[in-house]
Amino acid sequence: MIHAVLIFNTHGKPRLSKFFTPLPPLVQQSLISQIFSLISDRPAGVCNFLDAPDLVFPTPGVSEKGKEIGREKERREEDDTRVIYRHYATLYFVFVVDGAESELGILDLIQVFVESLDRSFENVCELDLIFHFDEVHHVLSEIIQGGLVLETNINEISACVQAASRNRKASAASSNPLIPSALAVPGGRGGSRGGSADGARKWLAAIGV
Repeated sequence: MIHAVLIFNTHGKPRLSKFFTPLPPLVQQSLISQIFSLISDRPAGVCNFLDAPDLVFPTPGVSEKGKEIGREKERREEDDTRVIYRHYATLYFVFVVDGAESELGILDLIQVFVESLDRSFENVCELDLIFHFDEVHHVLSEIIQGGLVLETNINEISACVQAASRNRKASAASSNPLIPSALAVPGGRGGSRGGSADGARKWLAAIGV
């Protein structure tokens, strides 16, 4: 299972934090700080995944009777927590997983995530993650749901994201039907400044201002 997907810059400021294991906000902030400390101290030539037994992600018991079994399972899985990351320019892309996930498979999944973001933002950068965080979460939700991988085909992911973007724009246009028609200037974008002012006045008159 994938416990968390994180993106933070080289100064430790988080740009994306998605936890698939429910945790209190304070615990999440503490884990982000611990993970950044683990990664930032590593030299450049080492591998991109490491064991992190100190990072505890709770495994809930199924019932009152199975609580002891759940605790024993949690103790066994604590040692299986792994941090897998890739460093791109000023950003770290980090996945926190349990022992059931393949390290090399997660490295490929990080690459899928980054390439999907590149297609959405045309060469993604840190500012895109800040100002378009909702679209970043949407891209991630097309790849992972509930800690499980849904899709790894970049073309399918991009098609779903683009379709959602078109639907969102169409919905915004339909909810404000007066704006496109009232502000339309004869002759298209090449109209005069006076034509633009007339369009604005018509729109204000249409809404009763």
